[in-house]
Amino acid sequence: MRYFILTAILFLSIMAQGQSKPQQIEGDLSIDGNKRSFLTYIPPGTKNDKLPLVISLHGGFASPKGMFHLADFRPVADREKFIVVCPASKHIWHDGANLHGIDDVKFIDQLITYIIKTYNADPARVYVTGISNGGFMTARLACQLNTRIAAVAIVAATLDIGEGYDLERPMPALYMHGTSDPIVGYNGGKLFGRSVYSQDAVIDKWVALNNCDKTPLVTTVPDAANDGTSIIKEEYINPGNGLKVVGYTVINGGHTWPGGWQYLPKFIIGKTTQNLNACEEIWGFFKGYKLHVKS
Repeated sequence: MRYFILTAILFLSIMAQGQSKPQQIEGDLSIDGNKRSFLTYIPPGTKNDKLPLVISLHGGFASPKGMFHLADFRPVADREKFIVVCPASKHIWHDGANLHGIDDVKFIDQLITYIIKTYNADPARVYVTGISNGGFMTARLACQLNTRIAAVAIVAATLDIGEGYDLERPMPALYMHGTSDPIVGYNGGKLFGRSVYSQDAVIDKWVALNNCDKTPLVTTVPDAANDGTSIIKEEYINPGNGLKVVGYTVINGGHTWPGGWQYLPKFIIGKTTQNLNACEEIWGFFKGYKLHVKS
């Protein structure tokens, strides 16, 4: 009898461990005849739970695996219990007027529906973040999928000007941008033949749309990592409804993910600050917001 009990305990323990293991799952959808792929990360110990969803968009010509490596939300997701999805673009995200037959807004819209139905994600807690080309795509989604997304966070990008869409609906928004970004200039201007807002200008647009106080709460983060960078955080708040617009200026920072790895040499992309963990900061911002979704 003792042997039977010990065997049963061991079996149940193994089963419980199997159910609690994290999962990274490859998936795909067909959008207008185009196969669209994505990687989904499910944290351990969340069976049957209705979890928040963070969609993380890679930069141009990158990949979902590369985004998981650069912006690794998985340790945060394990602790805080949320799903992470890294979708794949068709070489680039089509954040401009010319889609070239690739409708990325439709893809992300249907991806959200798929994750909600397949993994029981919470439709009221869907968040999107991205870097560079993925950051500009995040901004487009904030304009055109604003009834499905609770908050956005944009790194090393701002918002396109004159591409047929603009900010329309109040939403919590966070931006992180390096002052020495050699690819997407902190001060905006021309980018691959298009015009983009500066970090200050796009934050001003969000502050006006969200009806936030125009005087921010300012926090400085010194160069504790001794890597030649520092951080200025400006937080604008609507005192009536709690909506925030947060801007992080990375002094001497490059075209990089704060707290990530130096994916190319500094003389090409600039410095990666280690004085800020973007994944932690972004999730800390996201988790305070949810949509009012009709049941």
